[in-house]
Formats: sequence, structure tokens, C-alpha cells
Amino acid sequence: MSGQKIVTPSAEGLAAAARAATGKAMPPVHLWSPPFCGDLDMRIARDGTWFYQGTPIGRFELVKLFSGILRKDGEKYFLVTPVEKVGIIVDDAPFVAVDCEACGEGAAQTLTFETQVGDFALAGPDNPIRVLRDPATGEPSPYVHIRAGLEALIDRKTFYRLVERGEHHPHAGQSWFGLWSTGVFFPVIPSDELES
Repeated sequence: MSGQKIVTPSAEGLAAAARAATGKAMPPVHLWSPPFCGDLDMRIARDGTWFYQGTPIGRFELVKLFSGILRKDGEKYFLVTPVEKVGIIVDDAPFVAVDCEACGEGAAQTLTFETQVGDFALAGPDNPIRVLRDPATGEPSPYVHIRAGLEALIDRKTFYRLVERGEHHPHAGQSWFGLWSTGVFFPVIPSDELES
């Protein structure tokens, strides 16, 4: 955790404050403005595994609770309760999309993603899909917006299933291979690169 000033709040204390503040609905973390208390020794790995003090958090309920109080401010990630705000490390995206339900075809198609913590997002204008490509290898890293600036990395099996539903469509003056959801076309790769 280089560059971070680790603080004393424990994950257990943070979880207790989160439980007290949240109830059943998604907590209104965007409305909370507690003081910043420093960084917690917590990390979300690229595969969606949460670690506390270097050890994976094995309780799904605890990970689900923490994911509900996660907020992104600028390029940094925080766990936020009404009384404290602590920084955490996120290796890539805080969520992983582990499944997708596709309904319909073409521009009428809808893609609903499910994350590793059981959150759902319908891809569209509010939840866009984007694909970054490694400049050295060309390997794609696809993402879908989940909520409030938080994205999910779309896992490989789900992305491969989605590619089967892809279509060629004009975008930015050229033909692209991409995906439709709720009337929005999300480009994945230029058609000419796909054919070569």
C-alpha cells in the first residue's frame, strides 16, 4: 500500500457504521460529507476479490455491505459512512460483471449486467459500455458503468458471449463492430481491424 497513510479505523467498525446507516436500500453515499480519516488497508483486486490487511474477505455479506458504501471521487475510491470517509485501493474496476442477460435483437436489444456482488445495471445512455485495448497486445478490457462513476470489468466468458451478439454499424465516420443496448450502439473494434 505504498503512498498511503494507513489509519486505525477497522473494517469491523466501518461495517458497523455502514449497517447502521444503510438498512436495505442502496445507501445515499453521494449525500454524505464526513471528514476524511485517512486510508484503510483494503484493496479490490482486478478479479473483484476484496482484501483487508492482505487477506481476502471471505464473507460475501461483508463484501456486499462494503460495496454499497463505495464511492469514487475523482480518480480515488473511498468507503463512506455518515461519520467517516476512508480511502481504499482499487486495482482496476471495483466490480466485475459476471453475467449478462440479453433480450431482443439489433437496436431493440437490451443488455442487463450482474456484478459479483449481485448489483444489476441495464446498459444504455446512463450505463455505457466501453472497451479499452492494451496498446502492446491489442487485448480488450471491456467495462460497463454500474452506478455513480463506478464500473465493472466484464469478465471474459461474458464478453465472449456478448461478442456473438455484436453487429457492424457506422460510428464516427467508419464501420465498427459493437453492441446495441436500449437503442445505443457501443463500439468495440473497427470493422476493418476485426477482418484483418
